[in-house]
Amino acid sequence: MKRLLVLMEKSRLAGRCHNQPWFVLLIASFLLVFVLLLSDYSALSAGRNTQQVTYFITNFANVIVNQDNSTSLPYHDHSTPIPSNQTEICLTLNVTNSSTSNAIPAQFFGHGREENHSVESLVISNPPTVQLISPPPVQPISPPPVQSISSPPVQSISPPPVQPISNEIGKNNSDADSCSGRYIYVYDLPKRFNQDLLKNCHSLVRWNDMCSHLSNMGLGPIIRNSKGKLVANGWFATNQFSLEVIFHNRMKQYRCLTNDSSLASAIFVPFYAGLDVGRYLWDYNTSVRDASPLELVKWLSRRPEWKAMWGRDHFLVGGRIAWDFRRLTDNNSDWGSKLMFLPESKNMTLLSIESGSWNNEQAIPYPTYFHPSKDSEVFEWQRRMRNRKRRYLFSFAGAPRSDSKDNIRDTIINQCRSSATCKLVSCYNGAKKCDDPLNVMKVFEASVFCLQPSGDSYTRRSTFDSILAGCIPVFFHPGSAYVQYLWHFPNTPSKYSVFISENDIKDQKAIINETLLRIPKHQVVAMRKEVIRLIPRVIYANPMAPRLETVEDAFDIAVKGMLDKVEKIRRDMKEGKDPGVAFSELNGRKFDMPAG
Repeated sequence: MKRLLVLMEKSRLAGRCHNQPWFVLLIASFLLVFVLLLSDYSALSAGRNTQQVTYFITNFANVIVNQDNSTSLPYHDHSTPIPSNQTEICLTLNVTNSSTSNAIPAQFFGHGREENHSVESLVISNPPTVQLISPPPVQPISPPPVQSISSPPVQSISPPPVQPISNEIGKNNSDADSCSGRYIYVYDLPKRFNQDLLKNCHSLVRWNDMCSHLSNMGLGPIIRNSKGKLVANGWFATNQFSLEVIFHNRMKQYRCLTNDSSLASAIFVPFYAGLDVGRYLWDYNTSVRDASPLELVKWLSRRPEWKAMWGRDHFLVGGRIAWDFRRLTDNNSDWGSKLMFLPESKNMTLLSIESGSWNNEQAIPYPTYFHPSKDSEVFEWQRRMRNRKRRYLFSFAGAPRSDSKDNIRDTIINQCRSSATCKLVSCYNGAKKCDDPLNVMKVFEASVFCLQPSGDSYTRRSTFDSILAGCIPVFFHPGSAYVQYLWHFPNTPSKYSVFISENDIKDQKAIINETLLRIPKHQVVAMRKEVIRLIPRVIYANPMAPRLETVEDAFDIAVKGMLDKVEKIRRDMKEGKDPGVAFSELNGRKFDMPAG
């Protein structure tokens, strides 16, 4: 009882303390301090967490910049990583319950080596969030192998496709740069337009098996050296109508081939037009002769390459004279095919052994017997021709054309026979001396001048055999050379040849022997020097051997001429000029005698 009274007394005293103001103030202060301490602790904890996130982001960015070849950022799609060279990466920090965000450039973390990977978006599951924003994709450099790591996921964007380029293009940048403006794209034609013709070589010409002539990539059988008459290597019994096969095989060696037609400055169509039409020139109707040309232009016109310039950057080679591809009517008795009269063909350029009067035709040299494999073989042959003793003033190898009133061959043969300084190689009535390369070259090498009158057409393969022999050609019509081989011969005819008008021969106003004797000796020496200088430009190198190193042959000159022509057309079209009809129109003045 006494204890109960004591407790009641203490309780009464405590109640009076609680009612005192100072006691209330003390309790309120204590509660305020307690709340402030709790708030400060929360802030400190939040600061520590932010530092941890910042530390993680910093190290993660360093991983992106400084990773080695064996490590990659993790991603879900492993198909095509994007390169990140020259990439500016921004990290965006989004902190929960914060209204601010900061963009931090990747340069802030320092520059590591360039990598072949890029990231479009990186999301960390828990806040804060890291986002990587990539630039537009660039063409890929082959990336190193990528190791897959689990989350977080990374999205990849497929880069644009890389255009393939032929292995023929140089291995280093300087070679690639040297091909600028010189790339050529070669169509992979259906085999019926070229390879099948070679397989059926027995039936190409009715009275002659062409298989041996087309052997050795079109060069024909090898000529074995006989008593040192020729250089040991590089001589073949080459048929005059095999140019398209030789040219195609030389094109396969061209250093600036490309598999990407959009890079090409010109496009080559390897159709063996001469071999094709040669099968049907006699006793076949026009529909048979025109079948392949019609199929060809149909195939070409469907190609995307055709639509770039509608064929004006396309060219093909004909191993026969251009007239064989320009039949004027659909009469079966008319000659040749109408390949070059087709609407599509009017936009293409024909390179052939003889051009006609149309602007989209260009003559290039007939193939000769000499096809060197090395520069040294060319230089050695030129040296021999400079030192050659020439005992004949002039010579002629050929047959008469008695059935043609306008032909001057009969007169030329008579003048040669009546001159003690002329050597005649008669090809009359199937004489085989003209078919023997050794015999023909022997005569030309011993002659100062070689007569080159027109035959069945304006031009002759003999012109190039004579130049090869260092013999100065004598022409009687401008269509035999001066208006034909503009890419290969000098612009001044008198530098390398002699011209005697065929009208003067017909009217007996000119005697060949006397005309040639009146030429000053120093002028003869200068002309022979120029002719020997031209030798590399009229020969086709051996396509079975590596390319010549410094010598440019007839193929190289023809390709340069074609590229220049297409470049001029392209430039005119960019300036708003339409080549139109002028590209393929008939040029009535083409065979006029040039000045000089």
